[in-house]
Amino acid sequence: MEQKVRKGEELNEINLKRFLKENNLISNIKSDLGILQFSNGFSNLTYKLNIEEKEYVIRKPPKGAVYGHDMGREYKVLKGLNNGFDKAPIAYAYSNDIKIIGTPFYVMEKVDGRIITPKELKEKTISEKDYSAISKTWLNTMVELHQLDYNKLGLSDLGKPEGYVERQVRNWSKQYIKAATSDIKEANFIMDWLRNHQPKQYKHSLIHNDYKYDNVVFSSESWNKINSILDWEMCTIGDPLMDLGTSIAYWAMSSDPKGLLSAFDYPTSLKGNPTRLEVVDMYEKKTGEPVNNLVFYYVFGLFKIAVIVQQIYYRYNKGLTTNEKFKNLNQIAEILCKTGWQSIQKNRIENLF
Repeated sequence: MEQKVRKGEELNEINLKRFLKENNLISNIKSDLGILQFSNGFSNLTYKLNIEEKEYVIRKPPKGAVYGHDMGREYKVLKGLNNGFDKAPIAYAYSNDIKIIGTPFYVMEKVDGRIITPKELKEKTISEKDYSAISKTWLNTMVELHQLDYNKLGLSDLGKPEGYVERQVRNWSKQYIKAATSDIKEANFIMDWLRNHQPKQYKHSLIHNDYKYDNVVFSSESWNKINSILDWEMCTIGDPLMDLGTSIAYWAMSSDPKGLLSAFDYPTSLKGNPTRLEVVDMYEKKTGEPVNNLVFYYVFGLFKIAVIVQQIYYRYNKGLTTNEKFKNLNQIAEILCKTGWQSIQKNRIENLF
């Protein structure tokens, strides 16, 4: 959903047009520039540019970002994917010169299609039958991503596959401790449990790390093709089941408690969508391989998301952002940690409370 640019998040239009001209994306620096901001998401700031009858998208980090938000790395991922994967936006130009708009940023194509967000669903209802098609296309595209040859795409140096899971558990735990604003005992329990129950052997593939309905663009309302996957900031080479774990952690179900449903206001809880276990079963059938250590991957996904929202709340708590939609994210982080601990206690990923 596009809206006017939020106060404090404006772009320097003169510098931006100069950059676009230098990179042959526009012909005249005096051309009128229209800028709107995408309201969906909680992480990097995303803008739509309208100029010379063209549309571009800009991605940049937020003010006071605690961790990640490496625009150069995200740009590199897209340029690599552009070498042989038709479901990633075309990346046009990148700059780490903060004098232009205050932060590093990159420019990519504006992808047309349908994105399933809660706001979009208020305007149009999607049928139960449609969700069956949507979930299959979404799942199949995830598997397609996991089966890419990252060497052929020139992305072999994107990550270090060996020791990936161990590093993830260690690093996300460190990030949580750094961003904590209150004591959540379940978070401490989970960090200890993840450290002691992580798999020692696993496959390596290109993984997205934030793969969910509102990060894919469907080509049409036939729902049988995805034009593009968005938001590649956490893409790396690692265990593909970590990717699946994050996706099912986001996967709200109608049987979930109200607190969890409010945390994830996602349409996966509507009729026609598979359950979390059914998503896992679909993945197993598509890949032909079993998903072992399911609780570990689900709990890690919940914890990782809890850390992300806690980091955003930390910025709000410290006055580094005034966006009011961040004011209750600490409560969501607590709900996610409580859910993860329940999953560990009951050794399952559904019917936890």
